[in-house]
Amino acid sequence: MGDMANAACMADGFDKIQKLPDPVPGCPNFRRVPGFKVYCCGQPTIAGFEAALTKVCGDKYPKDGPIIWFNLRQEPDVYVNGEPICARPPNKIGEYAELGNVTRDSAKADEEEFIKVIEGRAKENAGKLKFVDINKAEKEIEVKEVVTLSNVIEGLKAKFPGLVHMRIPVCNSAAPLETDFDILVKTLIGTNINTPVIINDQVGLSRATTGCVAACLFKEFQISASFEGLVETVPGVNLDLLKMDRYKMDPAKDPLFRGEFEVVKELVASLKDGDAAKNECDKVIDKNGTPKTGGTGIKQLRENIAESKLSYEIMDDAAQAFLKMKIMDNIHKYYYLILFTAYMREAADLAREAVADEKKGELTLAGGRCAIPGDQLKLSKKFVQFVDENPKLRDLVETGKGNLQWERDIPQAALSNLENLAATDFKANLGKIIHDIYQTAHLMFSDMPQGDHKKRAKYRFASKTLMRILPQPLSKEIEAKIEQKAITLDLYEILGACTWGQA
Repeated sequence: MGDMANAACMADGFDKIQKLPDPVPGCPNFRRVPGFKVYCCGQPTIAGFEAALTKVCGDKYPKDGPIIWFNLRQEPDVYVNGEPICARPPNKIGEYAELGNVTRDSAKADEEEFIKVIEGRAKENAGKLKFVDINKAEKEIEVKEVVTLSNVIEGLKAKFPGLVHMRIPVCNSAAPLETDFDILVKTLIGTNINTPVIINDQVGLSRATTGCVAACLFKEFQISASFEGLVETVPGVNLDLLKMDRYKMDPAKDPLFRGEFEVVKELVASLKDGDAAKNECDKVIDKNGTPKTGGTGIKQLRENIAESKLSYEIMDDAAQAFLKMKIMDNIHKYYYLILFTAYMREAADLAREAVADEKKGELTLAGGRCAIPGDQLKLSKKFVQFVDENPKLRDLVETGKGNLQWERDIPQAALSNLENLAATDFKANLGKIIHDIYQTAHLMFSDMPQGDHKKRAKYRFASKTLMRILPQPLSKEIEAKIEQKAITLDLYEILGACTWGQA
C-alpha cells in the first residue's frame, strides 16, 4: 500500500458489524467451522483477541499449546485505546478495498510507519486523532494508548505462549495467490490435527471464509494421510467428514448453485479424480457457509456466485460491469479452491507412500495400518510446483472464468415475431411490439419471485429488446443519441426518441 503520510485512518469496527448470534465481545462474527478446530472472525479489539483465544482453548486445550492465527488483511492495523484502526487510501474508504500487491513484509513495514503517522497527527491535534468510519463519517478520539498489531500479539503471548500469528495479505474477491496457499501450508506443517487455527479479515466474511476453507482442506490432508482410526481419539473432529469425496449436493439445485460453471467442468475433467476433488471442496465450502448448507458462517463461497449472477439481471449497466468482474473473480477463487483440494489429495497419497520401511514398523497399529501422526507429515512439493506441472490450468481459468450466459436468450419464435412486426411497419405496430415484448418477458422471467427485482429485470429486457429490433436507420439514430448521452438505454427514453424525436 505505502504512502502512510497521506493515508486515511479508518476504524475497523462499525455499527451492525456483528452478523451472527452469540457474539464474542470484541471479536466480530467469531465462529467455529463444524467438525474442525478452525475458527473465523473479523479484526478483534485487544480484549477481543484474549476473549477469542480463551474460548478456543475452553477448559480442555492448554493455553500454552500451539495456536495458529492467520491475518488475511491487506491494510496495516494500529490499536488506539484498544480498538483497531487501519490505514486506507483516502479514495478507498468502506467495508472492502482491494489494495493491490501487498506482502507480509510490506504490511508490517507500513504498520511501523502508520503508528508514527498516528502519533504525529495526535500530537498536532492536542492529543486527539481524527478518523473516519466505513461510511466516511468523520470522528475524533482522545489518544490514550497506541500500539501496533505486532506488539498486541507479543503481549498476548504472556498468556498464550504457543500463539503463532502469520499475515497472508489477500485480495477480497479473487483467489489468493498460489504462493499464499503455500505460506498457509508451510505454517501448518508440523502441527497436530487438533491444533486450533483462527483466521480473520476485517469483518469475518469473504477473505476469512476462503482462508478457513483452505485450512480445513489442510486438516483433511492430515486426516487422510494419517490413519482414520486415530481420529476417534482426536477431540473436535467429526467422523462423518472423513469421506468427503463422496459428498453429493442436492440434484434439484440450480446448476450454478452446484458450482457447475463451464470452466469448473473443464478443470474437473483435467484433474486426476477431479470429481472427487470438487466433491470434497464443495462439502468443506458448505461447512464454512451459512446454516442452510450446514455451516455457521455468513458467506457461501460457491452459492454466492450464483446469487450474484441472479442480481446481475436487474442492475443498470454501470452496476453490471462491476458485478461482472466480481462474479468472474469469485469463479476464479472457487476454481483455485478445487485445484488446491486436488493438490492436498495428491499430497496425502504421496505422504503415505513416502514413509521409510523402517519407520513404518514404528507407526503400524495392531490392525496392520500405518498411522502417521499429523505433526510428522511431510509435503514433497509446493502448490506452485503442482500447478507448474499443469500450466494450462492457469490459462484455462483466465480465459474461462467469464464463460457464462450473462443475458437470458429470447425464444427464437418470439424474436422472429418481433423482428417481423418491426420490419413491416414499426410505428404502426409499436403498440403490439411493446405488448409482445412484455408478454415474452413475463414468460422468460416466470422463475423469479414477484417484486421490484422482477419488474426491473423485465424492464431492462424490454429496453434491450426494443433496441435490438429497431429498423436500421432508426437504430443508428438512437445508438448515436445514447453514445452522445442525449438519452440512456431506457425503454421510455427510447420510445420517446422513436416517436417524437426527443427523450
